[in-house]
Formats: sequence, structure tokens, C-alpha cells
Amino acid sequence: MGKGKSDDAKVVKRKGNTKMQLKRNIGYFDGVSFIIGSIVGAGIFVSPTGVLKHSLLNVGVALVIWTASGLVSLMGSLCYAELGTALPFSGGEYSHIKRGLGSLPAFVFIWTSVFTKPASNAARALLFAEYATQPFYGVCPAPEVLKKCLALAVLWSLGILNGRSVKMAAWVQTVFTLLKMMALSVIAVSGIVLLAGGRKETLARFEDMFSSEMPNVSQIAEAFFQGLYAYGGWWSLNYMAEEMKNPSRNIPLTVMTAVPAVIVFYLLVNISYLTVLTPKEIVSSVAVAVTWADRVIPSVAWIIPLSVAVSIFGALNSSMFTLGRLSYAGSQAGHLPVLISMLNVHTCTPAPAMIFSTTIASIFIIPSDLLMLTNYFGFSTWLMIGLTCASLIVLRYREPNLHRPYKVFLPVPFLMVAMSFFLVLAPIVWSPNLQYIYAFLFMLGSFIVYIPFVYFKMHFAFLDRITCHLQLLLEVSPPDGSAEGKHE
Repeated sequence: MGKGKSDDAKVVKRKGNTKMQLKRNIGYFDGVSFIIGSIVGAGIFVSPTGVLKHSLLNVGVALVIWTASGLVSLMGSLCYAELGTALPFSGGEYSHIKRGLGSLPAFVFIWTSVFTKPASNAARALLFAEYATQPFYGVCPAPEVLKKCLALAVLWSLGILNGRSVKMAAWVQTVFTLLKMMALSVIAVSGIVLLAGGRKETLARFEDMFSSEMPNVSQIAEAFFQGLYAYGGWWSLNYMAEEMKNPSRNIPLTVMTAVPAVIVFYLLVNISYLTVLTPKEIVSSVAVAVTWADRVIPSVAWIIPLSVAVSIFGALNSSMFTLGRLSYAGSQAGHLPVLISMLNVHTCTPAPAMIFSTTIASIFIIPSDLLMLTNYFGFSTWLMIGLTCASLIVLRYREPNLHRPYKVFLPVPFLMVAMSFFLVLAPIVWSPNLQYIYAFLFMLGSFIVYIPFVYFKMHFAFLDRITCHLQLLLEVSPPDGSAEGKHE
């Protein structure tokens, strides 16, 4: 799809002698902000009830599952750290699957991601709009048109920001990550203070945490799903590996800072909720943090809904950034139209990739019922994580001399592969649904596009003329160097 570039494709003049490539503008603290910002969304504020519910209100089991979910996420991120330091390219899992398992699995990944990741961004934008508008309408629901207009405005604001300046996007991410961590700190510290106060009924919940009914294996697995979902986003750093300063040092260091920090905060926040609310109150609450604030800080309880909106905004910014890099990498490898891998001649940012991914997300916002379909693609996330960790194992044996500044303990990726395929199959086996078949058929549909346009390199001349006109309009140019060679 990205083949057959004509000579007309380089008509846009570059500014001075600027080398056209992504710039290494992301440092250690920016990386930590991106990972924490990607993981911490609305979930920990709104509904950390799933783990407790499936744990049958057993406080001890719930806290163990929160810890275990965090450790699994840390193991996965360490696997990704090896791949990110050995192969520091944009595109995250896509680039690694392509190198380790070949072009076809990588194309299936990008085909699925181009559908699911923008839909996820659309859902985040709508949730942000919900929290941002609701305070102005009291008990009445905010108009749907207003929420959709605000969601579109936020999507395009962040899309333009990420398409124009990496430094500004990183600054926004750092600010919003600090704000959301301050909100979590208020909840965590308040819980510790209240716990230290030693009220008898509060301490009783923790003195014999495992005393209530124990869940069975399937219920523990369901609770585990909920916990892993709350840690989703730990894989985001590899999408910006090509823009990291000193990736050999900063990628492992960033991962080892950010993920353990989130584990600690998640545990402290859950303990704080349990200090103030009973397990039954937590499970029955629509937004746990809001209920918590009404009890602990009623005079300034409005801070929490505001914090939820801030948290969602930060997570959306991070997700927009990484999705743009995925589209950029897919285009470089010839799996998406060539225009998407071009860079703005003034800022060296992947502006066309950002426009492409933001446009798709906008389409999902208009008919909201489309978002319901994406729920059934949850299994694809863990399928791709499993394939990425399998790529690490393949590359260890096939390319033993590949320079690896950081190496993960080899049993860890084997464990991650086994766990990934369990997490793929479990929901399909336990709650079979026709929509899962539709999702699987959609993934197989990628073959229809791959065979003619990628494998046989079918190309239409009129696309070159369209690409040329869009280059002039957007002021973009192909990056320097052979893109394909980088990702082979």
C-alpha cells in the first residue's frame, strides 16, 4: 500500500538543510509521564469495583489481585523494554512483531489497531465530555450533541497539538500526569491518616482480610481481568522509542520507575477507599472516588470529578501520541498509504499520521453505538501482547548477536506468552458471544487487503497524484533514509 512512490512525491521543499527524521525530544521524565499518564485513566477514580466484586468482597484477595496484576504488567513492560532498546523504532508492538514474526502478523496487528485504538480514543473523549459538562447540568443529563461536540473539539485539539510539536505534547502530558497524581495522592494520604487514627470498624476490615468467602478459580480470573484492564497502557513507551533520548538507558529506567509507582498508588488508593467505605458500598457506588470525597472532604468534593476529567484528558493525549506513531510506522513499512509516514518540513512531526488517526476517531464519536462493537476486540490486545513477547523469544534464538543493551530474564517472556493466550481464550470460552466471531472475522479480513496491496504490491498511478497534492497542502516530505530497511 505504501509502495510505488513517484518522483513527484518529493516536491515539497525542506527548510534549510534540516534532516527529515523524528527528533529525539523525549527524556526520562517525559517517558515516565507518558507511561503513568497512559495507565492512569478514569478507572481508578470511577470503578475499581470489578476486582472487589469478582473477589466476592474479600478484601485480602482483591488487594492480592491488584498487586499480581501490577506485577504481570511490570513483567510485560520489561519484555517490551528489551525490544525497545534493541529495536528503538516507532510503532511499538507492530515494529517488533514485524521483525520477529514477519509482515503478515504485523499487518493483522495494524489492521485491527487502526479500528480499535481510535475507537478507544473516541470513548475516552466522550467520557471526558461527560465529566466536563455534567457539573453544569446538576441532576439532569447533559445534551448528547454538546458532549459529542466537546469530544470532537478535544480530539482535534490534541491531534493538532501532537501533529505540530512533540515538546509541547510532552509538556502537556507531564502537567496532566502531575495533576492526576496529586489527586491520587490526596486520596492515598487521607486513607493513611484515617487508618492511622485507628477507628475500630476501619481496622477490622484489614485485621482479618481473608475471612470472608473465597472466590473460585473462574471468579479470580474475572477479577484478574479487571485488574489487568486498570493497568492497561504500560506498553505505550515503545511507540516513542525512536524519539527517546538515550533509549538504551532511558527505556528500562523509565519502565522500572513508572510501573512500580502505579502499583504502589493503586494499592494505597484502594486501601483508602476501603478505609472510608465498606466493600458493599464500593461495589454499589457509580463513582467510588466521588462517594469517597463526599465522606472525607465534602466541602471540596468537586475536586474529584474535576480530577477524573483531568486524568482522562492526560490518558487521551498519551493515546493520541502513540496511535500517531503506530500509523507512521505502518506507513514506513508499506502497510499504510505512503503519505502517512511523511513529516512536516517545519517541525519534523508526523502530521499526516496524526490527521489520519484523529479522523478515524472522530468517525466513531458520531454514531456512539459503534463503540459497543469495540468491547469485543478486548481479546485482540492480549493476542498482540502474546505475539510481541513471542517475537522477543524468536529474536533471542534467531538473532543472538543483536545488540541488546537490556535483557529480560528469558522465562519471563515465556510466562507472558502463556498468560496472554489464556487471557485471549478465557473470555471466549466462559462467555461465548457471536460478536467475538465478528471480531475474529474482521481480523481475518486483513488478508483481503494484504494479498493484493502488500504481497503483490498492487499500485494505482492516480494515488501518486493525490499524494503529491496532499504533500503540497500539508507541507510534508518523506523522512530521510530507507524506511523499509529500518523495519525489516
